[in-house]
Amino acid sequence: IDSPVAGYMIAKRGVTVDCIHFETPPYTSAQARQKVFDLAAIMAGYCGPIRLHIVPFTEIQQKLYEDGPPVLLTILMRRFMMRIAGRLANKRRCGALVTGENLGQVASQTMDSLHVTNAVTDIPVFRPLIGFDKSEIVDRARQIGTYETSILPYDDCCSVFVPRHPATRPKLHEVEAAEAALDVDALVEAALSGVQTQEIRPQENEW
Repeated sequence: IDSPVAGYMIAKRGVTVDCIHFETPPYTSAQARQKVFDLAAIMAGYCGPIRLHIVPFTEIQQKLYEDGPPVLLTILMRRFMMRIAGRLANKRRCGALVTGENLGQVASQTMDSLHVTNAVTDIPVFRPLIGFDKSEIVDRARQIGTYETSILPYDDCCSVFVPRHPATRPKLHEVEAAEAALDVDALVEAALSGVQTQEIRPQENEW
């Protein structure tokens, strides 16, 4: 629900928007991918043509699940997303990253978690929904026509390998120590090498 609304909010200020989707086949389905294309097509009606970047994320999530501390799994995943998004942003000469994060909505969106996530990029990170209540985000999603598509019951990568008790106050040094056991650069490069990009126009929803 959140990401399309965040994209819409930033586009209102005259910003050109690219979209990034992290997919985890076979844990996420073809229907989940199509849902993202449909959302991008709706957003394109407000934002103009959108470049949608599909990032293969299975290898990273499996590696984190196998070798990462369970309590830090979500934060480690978010940091990989930020690294990859930052690399794509530099390639596309984008000025900022934009997320649908909202303060305190889930474990990865506490002040401590957002600080640790931001630490992997020097690109500005905009969070247009940071102070919104969930009901306000839902109302805006209904207004722009994304809500009914957003709630279709297809899992995304954030629903895969979710820890039972995620850290809500992660410490940067602990997260960096956990990453030291991983070949972070190789995992990021592998994901970037598999990125698929397509321009999405209004009403276009086929890969």
